[in-house]
Amino acid sequence: MTATNTTTADGVGAAWMLARREWIRFFRQRNRVTAAILQPLLFWLLFGTGLKGSFSGAGELDFMQFFLPGTVGLIVLFTAIFATISVIEDRREGFMQSVLVAPVGRLPVLVGKVVGGSAIAWVQAVAFLILVYAVGTVSLHVGVLALLVLLAVVAVAMCSLGMIVAWPMESTQGFHAIMMLGLMPMWLLSGSFFPIPPLGQGAGVGQWLLGGIMRVNPLSYSMVEMRRLMFPQVDFAAVGFAPSSAVCWAVTISMALGTTLIAWWLMRGSRKVDVIV
Repeated sequence: MTATNTTTADGVGAAWMLARREWIRFFRQRNRVTAAILQPLLFWLLFGTGLKGSFSGAGELDFMQFFLPGTVGLIVLFTAIFATISVIEDRREGFMQSVLVAPVGRLPVLVGKVVGGSAIAWVQAVAFLILVYAVGTVSLHVGVLALLVLLAVVAVAMCSLGMIVAWPMESTQGFHAIMMLGLMPMWLLSGSFFPIPPLGQGAGVGQWLLGGIMRVNPLSYSMVEMRRLMFPQVDFAAVGFAPSSAVCWAVTISMALGTTLIAWWLMRGSRKVDVIV
């Protein structure tokens, strides 16, 4: 076996070890597992039923159905990103330093953390969807396969975004503050909670500003495609902003690739994590 093959095998092994460690850590924290299951369910039930009579979702959908993709997106978004908080904890415990001195480079660290966190987020979202399909809120159809792939891509993008923030961060408090400052607006302005407003001649300045921000949010395109895959019978183009599936997939994949490359570039150039704090 050549040195290159040995290094590659060691890198894959290190990435697998880190991903597996994320799973073990998640399931050992029972309160985290309970919160991960109940929080999105409560969000969907409370907001869905509470606002069901206030306004309609889009087309033939009531608000509870319209809000369903937003809830799934919320699961992936917060679970994937907050899984990367373990980077800060590992650094404080000295585990990250022991990983970085191994002759495998930093790419396996990124891959392991992203794969582990993304898998946790994906499984949670799938478990929630199984429950929703079981109660008959959404009909099961062939589009669910594409939906599962889309959720995986979004999970990778969000987990990589979390790595970008967590890698240079020194405290979990700072991580929470920054992520909540950026995450909640990113989720709310993705069309998950309310439709993206049309930009017609009668639109005011506020509507143009809000609609413009929502249109440049890459998560909006993921949400449009997620909603289209869940409810293929609805013509979303007739009720508002609904780019084609090709555009939605292109933006979502670009978001995943972009955040992953930025995270990799940041990890390669930074030495701050080498210092035990």
